[in-house]
Amino acid sequence: MARRRKRNRALSRRSRAVLTGICLIGAALLVWLDREVISPQWPSPSASQEPVIGTDWAEYHGRTFAVTKVVDGDTLHVAAAQSGGDATKVRLRGIDAPEMGTNRTKRMYFAQEATDFVRRTTLGQSVSVYLDEDAESRDRYGRLLAYLELPDGRFLNEELLSEGLVYADRRFRHSYSQKYLQLEAAARAQGRGLWKDVTREQMPPWLQRRKDAPARR
Repeated sequence: MARRRKRNRALSRRSRAVLTGICLIGAALLVWLDREVISPQWPSPSASQEPVIGTDWAEYHGRTFAVTKVVDGDTLHVAAAQSGGDATKVRLRGIDAPEMGTNRTKRMYFAQEATDFVRRTTLGQSVSVYLDEDAESRDRYGRLLAYLELPDGRFLNEELLSEGLVYADRRFRHSYSQKYLQLEAAARAQGRGLWKDVTREQMPPWLQRRKDAPARR
């Protein structure tokens, strides 16, 4: 009996040691993920990419501007003069918000909620603009493609995904594509925002056509 108790205590100590080792490895992995995957990193562009980003990097990257107008859940204006106007139109990179449309009948599901969130969060506030050195700085409409950091350090692109107000844009690759898909998946699993009741027919047409289109929980 005593021998059995000693053997059980030895097994218990060994189990605790194994568990401790697993926890330490897990903690180290989380630290690595936070540094390498989760937290945005903004290095200077390499020499080969400078011609691609060009003037936009020098004029916008890491700089702070006031938000003067909110168009919808993924588009707004910042007070940065450029040719043809006194403001720059910014398209939030990596996300796609439901379209407001030209009138209420053409408004997509949850478009108003997404727009209202951006308006409450940014209008009249100062935001910091960050570009992606591994992707183009403008879309085909000439809008600046950016990640926007809010005054409290959160990123607007990510907040919209976490709140279930927009879709992760699968059409264009960027440095945080995988993270944005994970944020969308978490919001979907929790039934947040539009993911509570959205149907496939209410999603953007480009997303409806994709085989990997997400479904609400």
